[in-house]
Amino acid sequence: MKLRIVFILLLFSYLSTDIHAQKGQEVGGWLGVAHYFGDLNTNYSINDPGIAAGLLYRKNFNERICLASGLSYGRIKADDADSFNSFERTRNLSFFSNVWDGSLALEFNFFTYIHGHSQYFYTPYASLGIAVTKFNPRAELNGVTYNLRDFATEAQGREYGLVTGGLTFGVGFKWDLNYNWSFNAGLNARRTMTDYIDDVSTVYPSLVSLPGGPTGIAAQLSDRSGVEGFATVGKQRGNSENNDTYVFLHFSVMRYFSRLDCPKVSKIKQL
Repeated sequence: MKLRIVFILLLFSYLSTDIHAQKGQEVGGWLGVAHYFGDLNTNYSINDPGIAAGLLYRKNFNERICLASGLSYGRIKADDADSFNSFERTRNLSFFSNVWDGSLALEFNFFTYIHGHSQYFYTPYASLGIAVTKFNPRAELNGVTYNLRDFATEAQGREYGLVTGGLTFGVGFKWDLNYNWSFNAGLNARRTMTDYIDDVSTVYPSLVSLPGGPTGIAAQLSDRSGVEGFATVGKQRGNSENNDTYVFLHFSVMRYFSRLDCPKVSKIKQL
């Protein structure tokens, strides 16, 4: 946390300096892949990516600092069948979800970056900001797709929300194709404020207490092990101490729009 605070302070210190450099805006789109990490992917495997795309806008303050906002879409999923852990394979849970998010982040260019410059036309960068995500975990059972939240698979006292905030952070690389156009590649993570993107968080409930009883759809979605006595009341189903994360690997093309600043009055008088 201290490192994040220091990073933000450094960024704002750059914003407060009078750096005589180009200013302008960038607009573009990106394509890539999305991946999820959480209770159904504790091994951090990257073998099941989904398609992703988005729109990006940047406001450049100088050659080092810019403010980036974006709208992103991704398809994430995971399956216990892919796990190396014997408990997780027996647990046999799975999910998939579309995620839509909006983000706002400060970007810091590690090198001097000036569009169209013969020398300063590329740079690695880092970003840090906030994001809001909409999700809806679903799963297929006997050929039918169900919205998992509707069945309270962990007997939640109240339904969890399908919109959550979070932290966004990432790294990337910018490379000018010419003065107007640039190519970007990056890896951005969304550390969310929920542990229910995958509908898995705490412990197994009493299946008898779920709607429809121990043979109802809710119970079948809660316990998919097929092993009698596996889903005992209070047995760990997930890990509520770690919230869910998803990441975007993206490749974008950006269009740069520059503007000329009017000289200050004091400078006009000197002329």
